[in-house]
Amino acid sequence: MANIISDETIAYVGILAKLELSEEEKERARKDMGEMLDYIDQLNELDTSAVEPMSHVFPVNNVFREDVVTNGDGRNDTLANAPFKKDGGFEVPKTVTG
Repeated sequence: MANIISDETIAYVGILAKLELSEEEKERARKDMGEMLDYIDQLNELDTSAVEPMSHVFPVNNVFREDVVTNGDGRNDTLANAPFKKDGGFEVPKTVTG
Protein backbone atom coordinates (compact mmCIF):
# COMPACT_ATOMS: atom_id res chain seq x y z
CA MET A 1 0.00 0.00 0.00
CA ALA A 2 1.77 3.06 -1.29
CA ASN A 3 -0.71 5.50 0.23
CA ILE A 4 -0.58 6.05 3.97
CA ILE A 5 -3.89 7.04 5.55
CA SER A 6 -3.37 8.87 8.84
CA ASP A 7 -5.46 8.48 11.99
CA GLU A 8 -6.52 12.10 11.53
CA THR A 9 -7.84 11.37 8.04
CA ILE A 10 -9.84 8.38 9.29
CA ALA A 11 -11.24 10.46 12.18
CA TYR A 12 -12.13 13.32 9.81
CA VAL A 13 -13.90 11.02 7.34
CA GLY A 14 -15.78 9.49 10.28
CA ILE A 15 -16.92 12.95 11.37
CA LEU A 16 -18.01 13.86 7.82
CA ALA A 17 -19.95 10.60 7.50
CA LYS A 18 -21.35 11.00 11.03
CA LEU A 19 -19.98 7.59 12.00
CA GLU A 20 -18.58 6.33 15.26
CA LEU A 21 -16.01 3.73 14.26
CA SER A 22 -14.47 1.09 16.50
CA GLU A 23 -10.72 0.55 16.25
CA GLU A 24 -11.35 -2.52 14.09
CA GLU A 25 -13.61 -0.51 11.77
CA LYS A 26 -11.03 2.26 11.56
CA GLU A 27 -8.36 -0.22 10.48
CA ARG A 28 -10.70 -1.74 7.89
CA ALA A 29 -11.57 1.75 6.59
CA ARG A 30 -7.86 2.63 6.41
CA LYS A 31 -7.20 -0.54 4.38
CA ASP A 32 -10.19 0.09 2.07
CA MET A 33 -9.20 3.72 1.45
CA GLY A 34 -5.64 2.69 0.77
CA GLU A 35 -6.80 0.12 -1.78
CA MET A 36 -8.99 2.75 -3.47
CA LEU A 37 -6.09 5.19 -3.70
CA ASP A 38 -3.80 2.45 -5.04
CA TYR A 39 -6.39 1.69 -7.73
CA ILE A 40 -6.58 5.37 -8.65
CA ASP A 41 -2.78 5.44 -8.92
CA GLN A 42 -3.00 2.42 -11.22
CA LEU A 43 -5.59 4.19 -13.39
CA ASN A 44 -3.37 7.27 -13.55
CA GLU A 45 -0.69 5.13 -15.23
CA LEU A 46 -2.93 4.60 -18.26
CA ASP A 47 -2.18 6.60 -21.39
CA THR A 48 -5.40 8.45 -22.14
CA SER A 49 -3.89 11.08 -24.43
CA ALA A 50 -5.76 9.67 -27.47
CA VAL A 51 -9.10 9.47 -25.65
CA GLU A 52 -11.49 12.33 -26.28
CA PRO A 53 -13.02 13.75 -23.08
CA MET A 54 -16.71 13.02 -22.59
CA SER A 55 -19.40 13.69 -20.06
CA HIS A 56 -21.38 10.50 -20.73
CA VAL A 57 -20.53 7.03 -21.97
CA PHE A 58 -23.44 7.09 -24.42
CA PRO A 59 -24.28 9.96 -26.77
CA VAL A 60 -26.77 12.36 -25.21
CA ASN A 61 -29.26 14.16 -27.41
CA ASN A 62 -31.82 16.73 -26.37
CA VAL A 63 -35.17 15.08 -25.88
CA PHE A 64 -37.22 18.23 -25.49
CA ARG A 65 -40.76 18.20 -26.77
CA GLU A 66 -43.59 20.67 -26.96
CA ASP A 67 -45.46 20.89 -23.66
CA VAL A 68 -48.89 19.98 -24.97
CA VAL A 69 -51.68 18.52 -22.84
CA THR A 70 -52.91 15.36 -24.54
CA ASN A 71 -55.11 13.75 -21.90
CA GLY A 72 -56.89 16.71 -20.26
CA ASP A 73 -56.84 17.50 -16.57
CA GLY A 74 -59.20 14.71 -15.42
CA ARG A 75 -60.63 16.95 -12.69
CA ASN A 76 -64.20 15.72 -13.10
CA ASP A 77 -63.13 12.08 -12.93
CA THR A 78 -60.99 12.79 -9.89
CA LEU A 79 -63.81 14.52 -8.05
CA ALA A 80 -66.51 12.05 -9.15
CA ASN A 81 -66.45 10.11 -5.85
CA ALA A 82 -65.58 12.99 -3.54
CA PRO A 83 -68.12 13.25 -0.72
CA PHE A 84 -67.82 17.06 -0.67
CA LYS A 85 -66.60 19.41 -3.41
CA LYS A 86 -65.93 23.12 -3.39
CA ASP A 87 -64.63 25.36 -6.19
CA GLY A 88 -63.46 22.43 -8.30
CA GLY A 89 -61.54 20.73 -5.46
CA PHE A 90 -62.02 18.50 -2.46
CA GLU A 91 -63.69 20.06 0.58
CA VAL A 92 -62.34 18.72 3.85
CA PRO A 93 -62.97 19.59 7.50
CA LYS A 94 -60.80 22.29 9.04
CA THR A 95 -57.98 20.66 11.01
CA VAL A 96 -56.07 23.68 12.33
CA THR A 97 -56.73 24.42 15.97
CA GLY A 98 -56.07 27.72 17.63
